Amino acid sequence: MNRYFIIYKPYKMVSQFVSPYEQSKLGELKYNFPQGTNAVGRLDDESEGLLILTTDKTLTQRLLHPEKKHTRSYIVQVEKVISEEALQLLNTGVQILIKGQNRLYTTQACQVTIINKPINLALRPKSLREDLPQTWLQFILTEGKNRQIRKMCTAVRHKCRRLIRTKIEDLELGTMQPGDVIEIEQEELFKLLKL
Repeated sequence: MNRYFIIYKPYKMVSQFVSPYEQSKLGELKYNFPQGTNAVGRLDDESEGLLILTTDKTLTQRLLHPEKKHTRSYIVQVEKVISEEALQLLNTGVQILIKGQNRLYTTQACQVTIINKPINLALRPKSLREDLPQTWLQFILTEGKNRQIRKMCTAVRHKCRRLIRTKIEDLELGTMQPGDVIEIEQEELFKLLKL
């Protein structure tokens, strides 16, 4: 019987149990995952937030297939105050470089809005100082190219300083904190993911 987990992946942890590099890995979370557990999709080591782990080998294909168009929401902190023009570009599409293909790709239209700094945000080392100009954004995407949001921010000349995935379809991070793990029943998970 397959098992399903949602976690708050901490900053500077890779989205895998095995890595050839000396990095913090999922197996270091304080939880006894069953054999064969893997992440569904990825968050790069500098990103944090909602990640699904499971022993169900079919879930990745069902959730991440390009035709599925599942929405994913992120809270993003960028350096400097963002202009209306830059915000419009992010919403309508910007060109980013696709890793390994050496070609430019225009991102699909998405929803990017300016938000207030989230309350109850977990503290993180090397955060941007509060007194420096910055903007907090919410991104809602249906695609997920490698490091897409970071590249989109760079394309409009704003460095991404913090990136937190908060939601996949109706599955939310809620009040979870870095390192938290919650086991969830298949029926509930699939309902939230609209599968």
